[in-house]
Amino acid sequence: HVQLVESGGGSVQVGGSLKLSCVIAGFTYDTWAMAWFRQIPGKEREGVAAIDNDGATAYGDSVKGRFTISSDTAKNTLWLQMTSLKPEDTAMYYCAAASSYYSDWVEGAWSVPLHDGEYNYWGQGTQVTVS
Repeated sequence: HVQLVESGGGSVQVGGSLKLSCVIAGFTYDTWAMAWFRQIPGKEREGVAAIDNDGATAYGDSVKGRFTISSDTAKNTLWLQMTSLKPEDTAMYYCAAASSYYSDWVEGAWSVPLHDGEYNYWGQGTQVTVS
């Protein structure tokens, strides 16, 4: 039984930083992808950042240069370091994991997927509010 539990959300001022954590239990695959998504009520879920078991990463255009995804398989933890936060970063943030997936073809190269259809395990979310 796979479980993902996010933490670290909260309220932060514009320009501030926040680090989200996701503890993943029961996920024992040698090949995987993990990602952070976010969603505002009434809008589609947006891929924020993704990482695979080789350490390759991918970022959504709106967060490139501001957010960093990382993972520690020994600790079964996924992180999202968010800096230079903007009001438009306000959303519910979800972590997700995929045991098998198709990579995205981005700018002439294969990339860790950033669309939610490739992920089959999801956490309950943690709210981030920037004001």
